[in-house]
Amino acid sequence: MATKILLFLFLLVASSAEDTFIFNGFRGANVRLDGAAYVNSDGLLLVTDAVRQTMGHAFFPAPLQFRSPRGGGGGGGKLLSFSSTFVFAMGSQYTGVNGCGLAFVVSGTNNLSAALPNQYIGLFNKGNNGNSSDRILAVELDTVLNPEFGDIDGNHVGIDLNSLTSVRARTAGYYDGTTDQFKNLSLVSGQPMQVWVDYGGDDMILNVTMSPVGTPKPNQTLVSSAVDLSNVVSDSMYVGFASGTGSFFTTHCVLGWSFRMNGAAPALDYTKLPPVPQFKTGGRSRKLAIWLTVASTLFVLLVASVVVFFVRRRIKYAELLEDWEREYGPHRFSYKDLFKATNGFKDKDLLGIGGFGRVYRGVLPTSKIEVAVKRVSHDSKQGMKEFVAEIVSIGQLRHRNVVQLLGYCRRKGELLLVYDYMPNASLDKFLHERGKPVLTWDQRFRIIKGVASGLLYLHEDWEQVVVHRDIKASNVLLDSEMNGRLGDFGLARLYEHGSVPQTTHVVGTMGYIAPELGRTGKATTATDVFAYGAFLLEVACGRRPIETKSEQMVLVDWVLENWKKGSVLATCDRRLRGEFPVAEMELVLKLGLLCSHPMPAARPGMRQVMQFLDGDAAFPELTPAYLNFSILSLLENQGFDDYVMSFPSTVATMSAVSGAI
Repeated sequence: MATKILLFLFLLVASSAEDTFIFNGFRGANVRLDGAAYVNSDGLLLVTDAVRQTMGHAFFPAPLQFRSPRGGGGGGGKLLSFSSTFVFAMGSQYTGVNGCGLAFVVSGTNNLSAALPNQYIGLFNKGNNGNSSDRILAVELDTVLNPEFGDIDGNHVGIDLNSLTSVRARTAGYYDGTTDQFKNLSLVSGQPMQVWVDYGGDDMILNVTMSPVGTPKPNQTLVSSAVDLSNVVSDSMYVGFASGTGSFFTTHCVLGWSFRMNGAAPALDYTKLPPVPQFKTGGRSRKLAIWLTVASTLFVLLVASVVVFFVRRRIKYAELLEDWEREYGPHRFSYKDLFKATNGFKDKDLLGIGGFGRVYRGVLPTSKIEVAVKRVSHDSKQGMKEFVAEIVSIGQLRHRNVVQLLGYCRRKGELLLVYDYMPNASLDKFLHERGKPVLTWDQRFRIIKGVASGLLYLHEDWEQVVVHRDIKASNVLLDSEMNGRLGDFGLARLYEHGSVPQTTHVVGTMGYIAPELGRTGKATTATDVFAYGAFLLEVACGRRPIETKSEQMVLVDWVLENWKKGSVLATCDRRLRGEFPVAEMELVLKLGLLCSHPMPAARPGMRQVMQFLDGDAAFPELTPAYLNFSILSLLENQGFDDYVMSFPSTVATMSAVSGAI
């Protein structure tokens, strides 16, 4: 018996020794790396390093014992306590925008190659996020607000169990040890910060604490939660880090790391940690100075014909750049890069033509990322500064149903907007062009809900209110999986939550323009809802909001008339051949009528629209008296003349960009 006890104590001590490690820098460290992760010459662990749409992982190579040795009777052992601390830094080459975050991970496997980057941070994918069999505990340092995961903001620390929907989260920061006041920290500031993760096997409390590097560990934790790991942690688990990037160049690095089972993690030696990298690029002025030096040397050496060549080249790629634009830095693309990306804006790369310009497919020469470049004419300098400021702000939007606006470029008389490329082009083509496959009802209903989710994010869930002002089928783009994404924010306007929008020019496309716009000129979330109502009817009926084949037909009026006669289903797209759930079709048609109500106060908000579509709220009973209106007559009474009304919806627009600013 004594021999067995001594053997047990020996194994316990040996296990404790093996389950403790410390890395003051990672030069020569025994760490398993995959994906984009690597250790640089300074000993800095870069989990991801300024590469878009990628992920990386770094794990301690050996599994650690997270449960006590099992007794003779079999069964899982007791959960053990553990503690870890690490110093990290995150930075973006684009000021104010960045890609996702970094996570400390306790996982049943050290192979997470099936995960995705972007909002999944290299931990999960669409199929396994929320799966209880994943056996993953993570402490996320998240720098993007993802509504689909219930994120509290775009700069938070969360505790995750088998899902990116955190069981507990707090805005990043720490409690000052002198004043006990809470101080915010920007995770993506580029400054090194330290995190402590402590779990008690007896009380099952997980505590997460953080502070600027070199500051003593605060007495008050940042995030604390009761976390039962019984169904998550097996006998042995792997510990490490994971991160993923999105559309922007972001670096996630770890300077030092220590870990211990059943005890406090060893303190890091700050004097031995590698230096933090410079996250910002060298800047346009330095590149320009180098180019001018080279150009001056060549001017002396080259013959006159070569000089002429460079002069012509400069004219070809000339841009319009004013002093106030320099603050937007990385949001601005060079015209040269966009010219090369689109093969000189050749017709073979033309994706479409709209009321505000032409859209071209392109491949950026350096990153090889596919983009869509929209060329818009502008003749007026008045308001251009404010307009570009809003374009840059809109570039910070992050939602799965919103096309990412990456940046812009300006030349004399021309504005170029750069978006993520959508391989299946616009919904308008599938609804109205011959030769395109007929969209099934399941596809249409998913697109309808996706656009509603994107609008809810713009109207209520982002830090400012975004009024799109040009919602229509041709501005709903389809990704590779035929998901609908709301794009083309060239007319969008921003204002603070609770404020009143200012009067502006009437812009948009006939058939989608709310009647009150002709009177007030104020674009609001309610005018977006009206356009969404017309969009609903267009998707369900397969017809444009205004058609002029033989006589002028307004889709809303036609559906309304059929609804009054009890034949509303007769308006649905005949190409569907009746293959749709009747209840869903009736819901979309009635919701389209409700959103298209001429009185703004009678229209639902986008949150209520989502509740109707998700079945979380009962749709109200509509009466003929409530929907007693004619959109055509209302538009004519509001000052929209017959000439403007006669144009088809894909071409007619009420203003050019120069008139919208």
